[in-house]
Amino acid sequence: MSLKEGATLGRYEIRSLIGAGGMGEVYRAHDPKINREVAVKVLPADFASNGERVERLEREAQAAGGLNHPNILGIYDIDSQEGTYFIVSELLVGEELRERLNDGPIPLRKAIDYAQQIVSGLAAAHESGIVHRDLKPENLFITKDDRVKILDFGLAKVRESQPTNSGSEDATKKALTDPGVVMGTVGYMSPEQVRGHAADHRSDIFSFGVILYEMLTGRRAFGGDSVVETMHSILKDDVPDLDVNRRAAVVRPGRLERLDGETGLEIRIAARGRASDGDERRHEQRTE
Repeated sequence: MSLKEGATLGRYEIRSLIGAGGMGEVYRAHDPKINREVAVKVLPADFASNGERVERLEREAQAAGGLNHPNILGIYDIDSQEGTYFIVSELLVGEELRERLNDGPIPLRKAIDYAQQIVSGLAAAHESGIVHRDLKPENLFITKDDRVKILDFGLAKVRESQPTNSGSEDATKKALTDPGVVMGTVGYMSPEQVRGHAADHRSDIFSFGVILYEMLTGRRAFGGDSVVETMHSILKDDVPDLDVNRRAAVVRPGRLERLDGETGLEIRIAARGRASDGDERRHEQRTE
């Protein structure tokens, strides 16, 4: 049940509903103690008894809350009240990257700016041992001043000293069983996630490369008429050639730079499949 204006959760005063999705409802609220506007993400009452969903909510807060970076959504608090679990974060004004992409390709200068910000946020997370594992346009928010914020660390995994082969099976299960968000998630999964293997920082790099491709071309790198076809495309198909003629850009793990003096576009993204030890994992796509 949606909260009404004036209701309280902990010390937070609900102002209005911002949006709702499979993982809960998000409200605009006021924190009277600090006198600032915040966003409150609430796990729906009918899901509160689901231990897996509650665990995911807590994992999101713990993963993102430990990061302090301008391109990662700031988490202020996590709490519960009478069985209602909620996360308190900074309040963002703007739109998801998905909404921008619905209008077609993003201009090159703007796409490079967004890409640099995404890379910066991912690098900070990876340096802290955190892998996002669900990077997609719906989890990237563009504020009114064009700052990119990485959202939803609900599938985040803190790096372990001994990774297991089942590390990202939950992501695969989510893709196969969660209606309404399947295509948005599957189309950006790395090959190892599709196979149910452990995911490390290279999975995020692969997903980032797929998002960058979509920003530049206005179309998805991988797709199909079903979840199975999309997964097969990720594992087997080459990324379609770019049909743009722009100045060159190179994407590397942790940085993005322009190559002045060249024509066309070069994107290096994580190559499909796991890299062997010492190998650099990337796929090159060029247009002359």
